[in-house]
Amino acid sequence: MSILGIDLSLTSPSLCIFDNKGTFDISRCTFYYYTSVKKTITSNTTFKGELYPEFTYPEERYNNISNWILDKVVKHKVECVYIEGYAFNAVGRVFQIAENTGVLKYRLWTNNLNCITVPPTVIKKFATGKGNANKEVMQDSFISETGINLKDILQLTDKQWNPSSDIIDSYYVCKYGVSENGKEK
Repeated sequence: MSILGIDLSLTSPSLCIFDNKGTFDISRCTFYYYTSVKKTITSNTTFKGELYPEFTYPEERYNNISNWILDKVVKHKVECVYIEGYAFNAVGRVFQIAENTGVLKYRLWTNNLNCITVPPTVIKKFATGKGNANKEVMQDSFISETGINLKDILQLTDKQWNPSSDIIDSYYVCKYGVSENGKEK
């Protein structure tokens, strides 16, 4: 049973899929992410970037994202999905984010997939010990744990965060899901 961790966003969603064979480790994870920055597209065996598809209407955008995710769900035989919940202090396109999430959750439900939502503060605390950890602290935890500097792989500057912060979040959402899933057994 594969487990999927999703950091869902309108601009750079990221997925981390753990094959659930043995102990959780980044070497048993496959990552997918959308990006609009061509130089961040990589297609090595672990991190697989794809150019964000064009869309005309918001509904088309939501459909594109959910189709992309469902394609990976089928490919990896995902049986359990964990998704990072809403950041309640978020500003900007909160209604569009909610619509996008609603479309995805509905599509997962119609495909008989259990989708568990985890608050961002829980993921941050799980990853760093602090529920209010910022992107830098999350990145430091990821590098310390995995030995991988995504900004180097993705050719990002110190001030650029997407898609590296999204990939990191999806990693910890997935790891959290694996941890919680193991408690149920």
